[in-house]
Amino acid sequence: MPPVAPVTGFTAPVRLPRDYYVRMGSNDYSVHPQAIGRFVEVTADLDTVSISLDGKCIGTHPRCWGAGQSLTDPEHVQAARTLRRAFQNTTPTTDTPGLRDLADYDRAFGVVLDDGRVA
Repeated sequence: MPPVAPVTGFTAPVRLPRDYYVRMGSNDYSVHPQAIGRFVEVTADLDTVSISLDGKCIGTHPRCWGAGQSLTDPEHVQAARTLRRAFQNTTPTTDTPGLRDLADYDRAFGVVLDDGRVA
């Protein structure tokens, strides 16, 4: 036996794409969709693929040794459905801070319209 144990496994930071899957060894593993757009750490050993965000585990899957497989946690699918529904049902506010009616500027600068009216 060597005096120091050899390094086994794999760890890499990855930015989670919109489809909330990370690729590891030609397979895709689902991750909780709240991490979309953020850097997650993918750790793989001979048995398990784990995904963590800021030290908290947000996805764990048994390692698949096949090729072209997608491993999906049903909880991740439900969370994505909930987040998608919440995003699609947002109502835009008409009272957006920082936006003004352009007629305010016309009145401030005394813009006169073609028919002689002051805006």
